[in-house]
Amino acid sequence: MGYLDNSSVTVDAILTRRGRELLSRNDGSFRITQFALGDDEIDYTLYNENHPDGSQYFGEAIENLPLVEAFPDENNIMVHKLVTLPRGTTKLPILQVGSTSVNIGLGQQNSVSPQTFNFAGVNNTVETSGYLFTIADRRLVSSFVGVGANATAANRIPFTGEALGQTVRGESVTLTAINSTTLFGNNNTLTTTLTVTGIDSGAKITVPVTISKTVTSTSFTATATKGVSK
Repeated sequence: MGYLDNSSVTVDAILTRRGRELLSRNDGSFRITQFALGDDEIDYTLYNENHPDGSQYFGEAIENLPLVEAFPDENNIMVHKLVTLPRGTTKLPILQVGSTSVNIGLGQQNSVSPQTFNFAGVNNTVETSGYLFTIADRRLVSSFVGVGANATAANRIPFTGEALGQTVRGESVTLTAINSTTLFGNNNTLTTTLTVTGIDSGAKITVPVTISKTVTSTSFTATATKGVSK
């Protein structure tokens, strides 16, 4: 979803293939219950407190920036989502998931348990509302289940030739790799990404997920920490 221009409240919204499928049911089940705002196209370094025409023009260059139109690619749009943090916050929250990548053998299971730092003056905490876990290619895991408070499990998406993302909620997530080699072809591994977002803090981290064609030891690699920044 994106604003067409900055002179009027005109919104351009497009749906993914999955969204169009749900809308086509025409039975009232398609309801938008959540939305997010982002400022990917904004360059805040253009804010000019020394503008010769006075304070009302400090943000003129920012206000005249072109706006991004809507397109359904989570890797290139809504990268910088707006979040609400307690007044007086001096550090942006960051997430740590204990790894820079997730490696799973054929049919094996792994869990990811994030922790939040620099949130409301507390470190090493699990957020009260939990986290959102988004797998970019749901075809590569046979199950994708949130664990803990307010947890959800993802329904199996009917097989498709296209990579479809899916999101679950929980304090942690358990994912099980596919146990069939059909998608591998001549490849020994398949890769996707897992994006974790703190529901209360808005902090986000993305780690690569590698599925091996052969059964290997399930593992994480070195510690990873990433914050939300502009």
